[in-house]
Amino acid sequence: MKVGCIGLGDIARKAYLPVLAFQPGIEPHLHTRTPATLTRVADGLRVPPAQRHADLDALLAQDLDAAFVHAPTEVHPEIVTRLLRAGVPTYVDKPLAYELADSERLVTLAEERNTSLAVGFNRRHAPGYTQCAEHPRELILLQKNRIGLPEEPRTMILDDFIHVVDTLRFLVPGEVDDITVRARVRDGLLHHVVLQLAGDGFTALGVMNRLSGSAEEILEVSGQDTKRQVVNLAEVIDHKGQPTVRRRGDWVPVARQRGIEQAVLAFLDAVRAGKVLSARDALLTHELCERVVREVQERSA
Repeated sequence: MKVGCIGLGDIARKAYLPVLAFQPGIEPHLHTRTPATLTRVADGLRVPPAQRHADLDALLAQDLDAAFVHAPTEVHPEIVTRLLRAGVPTYVDKPLAYELADSERLVTLAEERNTSLAVGFNRRHAPGYTQCAEHPRELILLQKNRIGLPEEPRTMILDDFIHVVDTLRFLVPGEVDDITVRARVRDGLLHHVVLQLAGDGFTALGVMNRLSGSAEEILEVSGQDTKRQVVNLAEVIDHKGQPTVRRRGDWVPVARQRGIEQAVLAFLDAVRAGKVLSARDALLTHELCERVVREVQERSA
């Protein structure tokens, strides 16, 4: 199975390639426009020269069975368009694109070509978070904070806060009928943003503070007088009277803890089985992010 990996930055090297490189039956084909990076990464994985490509045309000429796109978001539309037109099942890091119109076009193209398009929302596969989907969820609170990283609103929301948005959508136990956005913007930079989704019997809050003094991700779901908390995707704490703590095993890979390994294998299994994956639900997350961007921009105007 020939699998392309386009873009060899941190996320590809630390999370995806360690999974792909050790899957039986996978022939990895690496692509980046930076020769030194291509050589260093390929040498480290012992990828033969014939499977190293500095040119996208050369990669596409390999008759790929699937491809993973880890290039910068700015070039996602161009790269994903070429892959889909070539009929290559494609997994792309979130977001599909910075502009909603581009994301909509890519999802439509995939459907027209009857070709799989998957978006890397790994938290839907992370063990701690999937366990929360089995817990009562009258109140959901997800915080994903950073240290000293205020950023232009669209970039921050589409590159980072999108994980919070999608996880809330994944965990809400019913139809959302109320959406509220709050934010703090100073000198064109987004300091923090809060998204509230509410429906019959539940409220979900997503918070990102880029000046929080702490790099952390904390999920809490509660209901029926019980609470489950997940800290940094690694530690699960159940509260019902006395807290019970379950920590990630010492030998559990980070890619598995964060759901990346499971997302990769689910995508590859679908490709092998000839199952076409749709990004239509992922597009709903992009649409909600666009609403957040618009409201933040309106409040800061």
